Amino acid sequence: MNPANFNPVNHVGPLPSPCISICQMHPQSGLCIGCWRTIDEITDWSVASEAKKKQVWLAISQRRSVA
Repeated sequence: MNPANFNPVNHVGPLPSPCISICQMHPQSGLCIGCWRTIDEITDWSVASEAKKKQVWLAISQRRSVA
């Protein structure tokens, strides 16, 4: 799966993690340079509801579009 092309709106089933195993926090933005999530989004992922995971995916899409 390519996270840059992933659409959570049309996805069926459990949402996959956006992690691409490039785990490093950007000092200015506070986002992971690999998956574009905040540290809170990363640490909460395993216990997050599907609705919350969808919100995170949508936030990632928005972050990528303004970068």
